[in-house]
Amino acid sequence: MAEESSGSAASATRERSRAEVTRPESPLETERGNTTIADAVVTKVAGVAAREVRGVYDLGGGVTRALGSVTQAVGVGDERSQGVSVEVGEREAAVDLTVVVEYGESIPRVSQAVRDNVIKRIEGITGLTVAEVNVAINDLHFPGDDTPEQPRVQ
Repeated sequence: MAEESSGSAASATRERSRAEVTRPESPLETERGNTTIADAVVTKVAGVAAREVRGVYDLGGGVTRALGSVTQAVGVGDERSQGVSVEVGEREAAVDLTVVVEYGESIPRVSQAVRDNVIKRIEGITGLTVAEVNVAINDLHFPGDDTPEQPRVQ
């Protein structure tokens, strides 16, 4: 009988250990309550983090950028969320970015730097684990692209 009870205690301890391994602690889930983070928060963090990287000219596709500039001029849009899509769970986030890179920059280097900075910022600010950051390079920005062309006739 003593062997059975010690075997049961050891089995219960193993089961508790397995449960602890499969469900790691999260800074967002404590004994005093849970914290939930809205998609919009993670979207803004990812957008700002991507723009911090040298070689990133802008985020979003051509149509998105054009509409974004119009809505921002009216005071409706928020450029921090432009070109960013996220999925946020209880403990993890996944991010998709559409990026315009400055001409002459290494696209693989910029992509990796964006990925690293976005992960660092989201995990540091929100406490969420970033499962993936997908970077789509949509366009290249050339010097002089922003200067308006002079009309041929006046």
